[in-house]
Amino acid sequence: MISWREEFALGIPQIDEQHKKLFDIAERIYELFKDEFAIDKYDRIVELIEELKDYTIYHFKTEEEYMESIGYKKIFTHKIEHEKFVDKITNVDLTQVDENHDAYLLEILDFVVKWIEKHILERDKKIISG
Repeated sequence: MISWREEFALGIPQIDEQHKKLFDIAERIYELFKDEFAIDKYDRIVELIEELKDYTIYHFKTEEEYMESIGYKKIFTHKIEHEKFVDKITNVDLTQVDENHDAYLLEILDFVVKWIEKHILERDKKIISG
């Protein structure tokens, strides 16, 4: 499981705190996946997906406003990546979630963890390096 490491820090306190919150949501998805005693995880999965979607929209808005404030030149392509992430989370197939909780949780978790790590280390780091 992915967890916050100092290498993810951008040195922008508000954005770093928001990134930590994204890691927290991913960790809660993982904990639900591991919970072998929860029989019907559907409602909790839907709640976590909604929380993830709402929080990423909020976070991306903050990040994009910051990029605008410093005149970041690659903001357009950065926004497109944000939009693709939100689209993926928004278009979760709830029928699949209901049919196979654990498989779908694992798929969501894999997507979120890989995306967060890659996006922060490869894209967000460029914000601070120019």
